[in-house]
Amino acid sequence: MNTTLRRLSTVVMAMFVALMVSTTWIQFVTANELNEDPRNFRNIYSELGRDRGPIVVGGEPIVTSEPVDDDYKYQRTYSGGDAAAASLYAPLTGFFAVTGTYTGLERFANGYLGGEDDSLWLDRLQNLITGEEAQGSSVELTIDPKVQQAAWDALGDYTGAAVALDPKTGAILAMVSKPSFDPNSIAVHNAGDATAAYNALLNQKPRVNAEDGKERFSTYGPTINRTINATYPPGSAFKLLTSAAAIEYNGVTPDSEVPAPDVYQLPGTSGPTGQVENFGGETCDPSGKMTLKRALAISCNTAFLDLANEVGKDGMQRMFKDFGFNESLDIPMSTSIGEYPGLIGGKNDSDSADRIALSGMGQGDLRLTPLQVAMISAAVANDGDLMEPYLIQSVRDSDLELVSQTKPSRYKSPFSSSTADALTEMMVEVVNEGSGTGAQIQGVQVAGKTGTAEDYPRSPTLWFTSFAPADDPQVVVAVVLENGGQSTNETTGGALAAPIARQILQAAISR
Repeated sequence: MNTTLRRLSTVVMAMFVALMVSTTWIQFVTANELNEDPRNFRNIYSELGRDRGPIVVGGEPIVTSEPVDDDYKYQRTYSGGDAAAASLYAPLTGFFAVTGTYTGLERFANGYLGGEDDSLWLDRLQNLITGEEAQGSSVELTIDPKVQQAAWDALGDYTGAAVALDPKTGAILAMVSKPSFDPNSIAVHNAGDATAAYNALLNQKPRVNAEDGKERFSTYGPTINRTINATYPPGSAFKLLTSAAAIEYNGVTPDSEVPAPDVYQLPGTSGPTGQVENFGGETCDPSGKMTLKRALAISCNTAFLDLANEVGKDGMQRMFKDFGFNESLDIPMSTSIGEYPGLIGGKNDSDSADRIALSGMGQGDLRLTPLQVAMISAAVANDGDLMEPYLIQSVRDSDLELVSQTKPSRYKSPFSSSTADALTEMMVEVVNEGSGTGAQIQGVQVAGKTGTAEDYPRSPTLWFTSFAPADDPQVVVAVVLENGGQSTNETTGGALAAPIARQILQAAISR
């Protein structure tokens, strides 16, 4: 009998252990995975049945949760339901849908907004004890509404993006992506309608800036935040990084003379297919050489092809990596990684001498996001120290007590302060007497760089990256116009993107 009881007790104990292990596994180990599974509608009811925290800009909520009389209890509302106002911030806020899909800050700040972040454990404990309804925390952004609106208005009907940030702190002051969308159309409480609205956006192919009258379509849809998740060839805007590498590693100065032929034969090539001309087939200087400062001012292509070749693969790759462009960055949304010859996989001979030389003028196997192009100017503006870009200023709980506040931190130091001074001098020349005169502001010295990038088979992508005032930088602005030109003097980055940047700079400086 004792043997039978012992066997039975062993079986019972094993069953209890198995029950405890399985329960622990489900409740703790796989809890997050199960909660985030879109098929788990209990979680959706729980999320929308809670007073989700607001997203705040300039002291005013741009996203709220409004009580409603249905199974979900609360309706997520963007800019009070105003479609036009909501579109201004949609690439930032994203949306929260009953289908379990959520994007943008609604996703990346979900722990705060939903009141489930580890830092809110005391609030959750109090709610458990008192039985009160859980509430989310408010997330206040670094966005300046005046600068955001100015960027939106300045971009007009262009397909593209603009980003502004404080070079001394890294705080993002504006982040605009066009075309945008109305998140209210996806936040409806009918799953079928929400899915249909989202799929319609995913299937949209926005028309791009057809300056030549031809109909073209964008690679990126309206739900993509072009400032951080769309990559483009940076064109001549990248000449800033080429210059930085030449100054920092090769001892070149703004007054150093560099070769500037009418035609440059790419290293390792022969014949016409390996020859690159200057923009419009122009001559940079009859002598075939010029100072680095002047080469940047007029954006002489051949000078920077030769300069990148002189710096070499190791130097160019090093500067790219010293900026952190081969790394993802969380702001808190994740940014796309830049591509540079030899640092990207799957492309044969991507680090060959001709590809490295082409990168000197921002072409070849090279792509960056608008935020990364802005970060080049930010490092120049802040004496060679690149501050980490961030979007959340602070988080407050339901009682408005401060939960967290972002402290500015240095992200990278790609070059010395003396190199930054040299680049500033050169960027000022670009705006004063070069390709960027369209960014001039009366009474304010602007530093900038234009870019007109071939993006085969599409028409050129136009750039302008800048900061102001040049002697005491307060704001950095980068603008990209997707497929905005025809490779003519009237449709370059200097002609179209620079005036847009000027309007954003003016708004930021006059805050």
